[in-house]
This record gives sequence, C-alpha cells and structure tokens, in this order.
Amino acid sequence: MSPQRETIAAIATAPGAGGVGIVRLSGARARAIAEVVTGIPLTPRHAHYARFATAEGETLDDGIALYFKSPASYTGEDIVELQSHGSPVVLEQLVQRCVELGARRARPGEFSERAFLNGKLDLAQAEAVADLIAAADANAARAARRALEGEFSRRVEALAADVLAIRVHVEAAIDFADEPIDTLGGAQLRARFAAAVQSLDELLRAAERGRRLRDGLHAVIVGPPNAGKSSLLNALAGSDRAIVTDIAGTTRDLLHEVVRIDGVELTLVDTAGLREGGDVIEREGMRRAHDELARADLAIVVLDARDVEAGREAVTDAIAGVPRQLWIHNKSDLLPAAAPLDTGEHLRVSARTGTGLEALHARLRVLAQGEGEAGEGAFTARARHVDALRQAQAELAIAREQLDHDALDLAAESLRHAHDALGEITGHVRADDLLGHIFSSFCIGK
Repeated sequence: MSPQRETIAAIATAPGAGGVGIVRLSGARARAIAEVVTGIPLTPRHAHYARFATAEGETLDDGIALYFKSPASYTGEDIVELQSHGSPVVLEQLVQRCVELGARRARPGEFSERAFLNGKLDLAQAEAVADLIAAADANAARAARRALEGEFSRRVEALAADVLAIRVHVEAAIDFADEPIDTLGGAQLRARFAAAVQSLDELLRAAERGRRLRDGLHAVIVGPPNAGKSSLLNALAGSDRAIVTDIAGTTRDLLHEVVRIDGVELTLVDTAGLREGGDVIEREGMRRAHDELARADLAIVVLDARDVEAGREAVTDAIAGVPRQLWIHNKSDLLPAAAPLDTGEHLRVSARTGTGLEALHARLRVLAQGEGEAGEGAFTARARHVDALRQAQAELAIAREQLDHDALDLAAESLRHAHDALGEITGHVRADDLLGHIFSSFCIGK
C-alpha cells in the first residue's frame, strides 16, 4: 500500500491540567476506524458526542469526534479528530485501539508532509507550521503565521515566474544565433532582468531577517586577549558563565550562551582572544574562533578602551567577512572622566560596573529584530531558504555576465539553475532526502 493511502494515527495534542487531548487519524480508512471506536456514524464537519471504546466494549473515555472529508481537510485526506479529556495514558490507549483496527503510528511531521504531497501546502508553508508552534514571542508567531498564509511563497513564486519568462526569452533567441541579442528584444530583456535581480535582492534581505526571527541572532564575541570578552558575556547572560581572570588567554574554547534581551533571542559565543603566538591549545581556540566567525550574523568586537587602535588591528582581518560588527570599548571605568560614546556601531561600556549596558541591550535588540522586521509583511524563513536565494542570486549574476557576451546557451543554463534554486524553497523542485530531513524535525501529530 502506498504510504499516502495508509491510515495514520497519532496523539496530536496531549492535555494539560483540565485541557483537551486529541488523537488524529488521516487516510482512506480514518472514518471507518473512528466509527468502530465511537460506535456511531460520522457526518462531515459535525461535532459528535461519543464514547470511545475498546474491542471488548469497555469505555476508555468520552468526548467529541470530528470528521473532515477529503479533500476539504488539512492533509487533503479523510481526517478524524477524537477529542478527549482523558490522561496521556488514555490517549495512548486510543492510539493503540486505532492501530488494532488497521492504522499505523504516524512519523514526526507526517500529517504536514501529506498536506504538502497532496497540494494543500507548499514546502515553505509546511515548515511555517513548525515555526508557528516553536515561536518564542509574538513577533515570531505573527511572522510564522504570514509564512503559513503564503506571504513568503507568493513572493518566491512571482520571482520564479519572472526568471522563467527571462529564460524562455533567452532560449527563443538561441534559434537566431546569428543575430545579436540587442536585435531580439534585448533592451526589454535587460530591463526585466534588472527588475528580477532587484526583487531577488529585496526578498533575500527579508528572508535573512525572517531567519533571524526564527533562529535568533548568532553573535560572536571577539577581540584581543584580556579585553573583557568573558566579562561582557557574563554581564549579558546575568550570571558567571565564563571564567574571568587578569591572565591573557584564559578562554581557550568556545562558550555558547542563549540569552533573551527584551524578548529577542541571541546566541552569544565567547571566543579565545585573537593574537599572534600562544601555546598549542590557545592556537586551537583561535582557530575555532575564526570558524565561528564564518557563521556569525554579528561580531561583537570587544576592545580595551585604553588602547582601542591596537585591539582594532588585532581583529580587523578576522571579522572582515561578518555581515555586521558592533564595537564595544570596554573597561571605560578605567578611563579618566570618559565621555559618553554611542555612535550606533561604537559603544563605550564597562562590563564590570554595568555602565553602557542599557545602550548595548537596545542596540542588540535592533540588530536582532532588524529595522522594520516586525512590520507588515514580515515572515519567518529558514537557513535553507536563505541559501537557496543566495544560490539563485549567484546564478543570475552569472547569467547576466553571459548575456553581456551573447553566450545565450550558457545564460539559459544559469537561469535554469536559478529557477531550480527558487523551486527548492516551495518544493516544486525537491529531493526525497530533503523532505525526510525537514519533516523529521516536526513533532508527532503535525
């Protein structure tokens, strides 16, 4: 039997104190199995009071049965929900009874996977289901809801349609290889190409903000030895997470700490001080610091306020590839009558006394949320979406260069790769191992 024809069962939600627990069935035999369990016929979209019984007729619990007939259901298949006020033990007994009657236990995310396979959701919308469940604050929940409603998918599909139209134009021009592209509607093609590139750039920026909304900001604390990096981590975390001494090179390995600042989640990574030399362990710590910076959204550069220029020289090359930098002039309490410093990207702070931490919190909040992130149209996105958009961006850049040299065959191939990269976001171009990876991260019953 095809996996999509099998009937699956799972505990969709377990009750809390006084809450409702739900067992969900999906598949061709969902209604028949539920009617045996309840002992009554089920009418689509009607709430039926029923007693849920064992094979011997013993009552497990009583509650509500809801039947949604294919294709007007979440998965596009027949779905039945058995709503119970029983304990998790009773819910497990209900699932076991459904299994006895021919269902099988659902895999993590299988209900959403079936919704995707049956055309009820695209892949980005299916992922937004998990993002909505995992949302840590109101902004993330609203953004996940917009992604679930198709805000992100519509923009991806519109861009994919533009890229496809450009590709069709280029491939049609290949039949007239003796003619230069400018005589074959080249001006119109270049205008359309420029518009697609601009749309892609805007969508990539929005997706990067959406990824930060979902995953939080990945910030690496970096700087020369003994600048106060670990002290700053402790101050932001509100606890002594890192060992602090006056000995340069105390921090040898990476230390990760997830903190929330005014509702915004940040993953802070304390690193070994960057300098020339050091013993073999310290050099390994610096190598790991460089690797962590390659994945960072933000470098929090901690400098000793008494010798800023020397510290800047020690880290400039290491942070060159990080998208954003925030420069912290630490130990400001050791400066004589230090004037306030707050230029947005440069802040004067004392991790020891707490001076300047309020301004630092405010700046980190803005960097984590992104300007305008919580506004109209914001949506959540995932790292794989951002990677796919970057791949499409790179392929469009290659295609534009090839068009400038009238290499139409090569331009058409690059446009195909760009179109495929966009299709991977919504699932129009997909690999089975990608689906398995995505839906395995869902909870049971979703």
